[in-house]
Amino acid sequence: MRSDEVSTPPRERDRDRDTEGTVPPLTRIIRDALDRLRAFDRRRPRVWDAAVTGFWTVAAVLDYTSGGWRRTAYEDVTAPEFLVLLMSLGFSLPLLWRRTHPLAVVLLMTPISLVNVWTGAVVQASLLQLIPVFQIVLRSSFRTVGAAALLFVVPVLSGGFRIPSGWGQEVVSYVWGLVFVVLLGIAVRTRREYTEALVERAHRLEHERDQQARLAAAAERTRIAREMHDIIGHNLSVITGLADGGAYAARKNPERAGQALEAIGTTSRQALSELRRLLGVLRDDHPDAERTPQPTLDELTPLIERVRRAGLPVHLELNGERTPRSLTPGRQLTVYRVIQEALTNTLKHATGPTSATVTLTYSPTHLDARITDTGTGAGRTAETAEAPLAAQGIMGMRERAALYDGTLEAGPLPEHPGWQVQLRLPLEDTHQ
Repeated sequence: MRSDEVSTPPRERDRDRDTEGTVPPLTRIIRDALDRLRAFDRRRPRVWDAAVTGFWTVAAVLDYTSGGWRRTAYEDVTAPEFLVLLMSLGFSLPLLWRRTHPLAVVLLMTPISLVNVWTGAVVQASLLQLIPVFQIVLRSSFRTVGAAALLFVVPVLSGGFRIPSGWGQEVVSYVWGLVFVVLLGIAVRTRREYTEALVERAHRLEHERDQQARLAAAAERTRIAREMHDIIGHNLSVITGLADGGAYAARKNPERAGQALEAIGTTSRQALSELRRLLGVLRDDHPDAERTPQPTLDELTPLIERVRRAGLPVHLELNGERTPRSLTPGRQLTVYRVIQEALTNTLKHATGPTSATVTLTYSPTHLDARITDTGTGAGRTAETAEAPLAAQGIMGMRERAALYDGTLEAGPLPEHPGWQVQLRLPLEDTHQ
């Protein structure tokens, strides 16, 4: 596709079809005809160039054979008729390259134009020089346009000096024709560049929209992966702890083993319910689909009870007063998941006699959650917590905290063996 042509993208054509009803019928017919003509030109540019060249060549030859050139010629014409024919062909045949090499066409026509006006023949085909000049205005710099205009005007002015009576009839009309063509070319070029800018802007906006959609999809996949990790990791850790305790109790206390199996069933059903809810939201777009709310701080007590049944003694401490609007649902989910992940890590990684403490401290501006345990275990060191490839659970907790401008620190206790996770989260109406 040449630089002086603008193609219409498929999406643009679709939008054009949506507005067909608002376009007047005559305008629609003309626009469709022009679109088909441009499409044909893009497919077969040489055919169109040959057709235009052939049309003007026939017109120039007819002007010669019919003697029409004599009505515009001066009385003292010195050009023989065969030279008039050659000049007519010299002005028309080079139009075949008017779009590929317009400046070369103007250069080729300049000496012919000089001979034309100097002999006084002034064939009308000389006006065909304006066609490659128009192409130069459409595609080239203004310096090139000035050079082409000068090549067009110099022979005409020299003819005016050669035949002074031609100033009013020929020179002025040729100059006005040049001015009209240049202004028309500037108008078409401006319109074309404006259309190209609109198309480019539309493409850029579409690209940005697609990029934003991809980023949103990636963020959603990350959020879903985090939820799946929290649900599966926590419940499987609880089930593992209950199964180990039940196997031990089966040898000494069958009744406790039965309680452990019952707790395993309850925990498994809850995990399956949460997974169905999460996957159902992804799969079902029906408005009646179940949209169970995400866990809040009201479900914190049942969470701790499940962990206790898994064999980890957990103590819950509440400091400060919790108001109804202390935290948004998203912040409550963050606190819930951080506590859940911290207790799950204790179940999976802590060894030896272990107990855990969950402390929630409400202040006018922040909520502080501190989860500590007394367990020990390989790999539970400060270096592990701060390593570039930290555990996915700790990374997930930090990402959740960062979503609400919170901070999270995880590491061993400084005073005695154990581990701690500290979350500081601003309240809903806090501005930082």
